[in-house]
Amino acid sequence: MATEDKNRATAAAILPLVGGAANVSSTAHCMTRLRLGLHDRSLVDDEALKALPAVMGVVEDDTYQIVLGPGTVARVTPEFERLVEEGREAAPAPGEPAPAVSAEELAAQGAAIKAQQKARNATPFKLFLRRIANIFVPLIPALIGCGIIAGLNGLLVNLGWLPAVTPALAAMASGFMALIAVFVGYNTAKEFGGTPILGGAVAAIIVFPGVANIDAFGQTLSPGQGGVLGALGAAVLAVYVEKWCRRWVPEALDVLVTPTLTVLVSGLATIFGLMYVAGEVSSAIGTFADWLLSNGGAGAGFVLGGLFLPLVMLGLHQALIPIHTTLIEQQGFTVLLPILAMAGAGQVGAAMAVYFRLPRNESIRRTIRSALPAGLLGVGEPLIYGVSLPLGRPFITACVGGAFGGGFVGLFNQLGDTVGSTAIGPSGWALFPLLDGNHGLGSTIAIYGAGLLVGYVAGFLATYFFGFSKDLLTEFNVSQDPAPSTVAATGGPHPAPDADRAGDPGSPDPGSPEKAPARV
Repeated sequence: MATEDKNRATAAAILPLVGGAANVSSTAHCMTRLRLGLHDRSLVDDEALKALPAVMGVVEDDTYQIVLGPGTVARVTPEFERLVEEGREAAPAPGEPAPAVSAEELAAQGAAIKAQQKARNATPFKLFLRRIANIFVPLIPALIGCGIIAGLNGLLVNLGWLPAVTPALAAMASGFMALIAVFVGYNTAKEFGGTPILGGAVAAIIVFPGVANIDAFGQTLSPGQGGVLGALGAAVLAVYVEKWCRRWVPEALDVLVTPTLTVLVSGLATIFGLMYVAGEVSSAIGTFADWLLSNGGAGAGFVLGGLFLPLVMLGLHQALIPIHTTLIEQQGFTVLLPILAMAGAGQVGAAMAVYFRLPRNESIRRTIRSALPAGLLGVGEPLIYGVSLPLGRPFITACVGGAFGGGFVGLFNQLGDTVGSTAIGPSGWALFPLLDGNHGLGSTIAIYGAGLLVGYVAGFLATYFFGFSKDLLTEFNVSQDPAPSTVAATGGPHPAPDADRAGDPGSPDPGSPEKAPARV
C-alpha cells in the first residue's frame, strides 16, 4: 500500500506541473519515460518537474517525455492516467463559468508551439526512424521476459535440473518469438494508419506452417522466411491497399470488400515476393554482422561503442532496433547490443572522474552520487543530461571509454567468443541475465563484465586527464549553491555548453528537442 501511495503521490506531483488534466491529450510510457501529448506546451513548468525527487530528467520530442526510470514508470503511469481521468470528470459542468481559454484555443496554441519545436528535427528520415522505433519498442517487455526465461531454461538444461519443467520453460520462451511477426504486423498497421488486425492477419501468413507447401521463385517457402522485416513490409503494403479501398469501394460494400482485398492483394504479394526478398535481406544482415565481428571485431567494436552516444543524440540509434530484432529472431541473440552497452560504461567512468576532479563542487557531486546507481544499471539519462553533456568535454571522453569497452568485447568476438543478448532494452549490469553466447554462460558473463570494467577505467582516465580545460576546472571546482535555473534533473548544474569552455563545439544543445535519452 505504501508503494501505491508513493506512485500516486509522484503522479499527483507531476500532473499540475504539466498544466493539469485538461492539458493532457494522451498518455503512454516506454521503458523509462512517461510520454505525454500536451495541448499547450507553455503551461509546463520544466524546472519544477526536474526538481521532483522521482524525475530523472525531461526530454522533448514528438511527445513530452518525463524520465522516471524502469519499473517506476510502469507503476506511476496508471496512477497518472487515473488522476487525469478524475480531473476531467471534475471539470466545470455546462452552465458553470468557462475557463479563461477555450479547448479550441488551447489546442491551437499547443499545435503552433509543437510545430515550431519539431520543425528543426522533423526530417523525413528521422520521422521514418521514429515510426520504426514505435513499432518495435512496445515489444521490448516481452523480449526481455522471454529472454530471461530462455536463459534460465538453458541454465537448468545444462545443469540437468528439473527435466520435467524445462520443456514448459522452453515453450514460454519460444512462443512469443515464434509469433513475433504477427505483433510486428499489428503494430506496423497501427503506426501507419491502417487497421491493426489486418496488418497482423497479413503478417501471420509469414509464420503459417502451410507456406511450406508453396513454391515461389523456384523454391519452397519456409515458415518464418523474411521474419520481422517481411512482416513490416507486408503490413505497410496492407495499409496502402486498405487506404486505396477506403477511397474507391462504395460505402455499402466497404465492410466486405475492403478487408478481403487488403488481405488478398497484400497476402499474395507477401507470399510471391516479400517473403523471398525479406528473407534474403535478413540473411544478409546476419551474415554481415557475423563477418564484421569475426574479421574486424576489435575495430568494429571500438567504432560502435564510441559512436553510440552521438547516434542517440541524433536519433539515429533507432535504425538499429529492427537489426537487433532480426538477429535475435535468426540466431537467438544480438551480438551488437553488448558492444553498444559499453557506451554506458564509458559514461559511468566519466562521471566518476568528474566526481574526483571537482571535489569542491558539492552540487555536481551530489548529482553524480544520486545518478550513479541508475547508470550502473543501464539508465544513462541522469548522467548524460545532468553531468557529462552540459559540461561538454566529459561527454567526448565518455565516448572514448565506450569505444575501448566496445573494442574489448569486439576483440573476443573476433577471437571466436561470441557475446550476445537475447533481448533489447536493458544494458549495464541489468544485461547480465540476458547474456548468451557460443562458449557457455560463464565465459560470456566474464567477457561482458570485463568489457564493462574496461569501459569504466577508460572513461575515468580519459575524463580525469583530458576532460577539463583550465577554464572549465577553475569555473566549476568551487563551492556553489545550485541556482533554480541551472538545476539538473537530479540536482546538479546545467551550464550552457560553451564551445570555448567545453572544448566541444559540435556537441548538441542539451535543450534541443533533437536529443533523445539513451538507455546505455
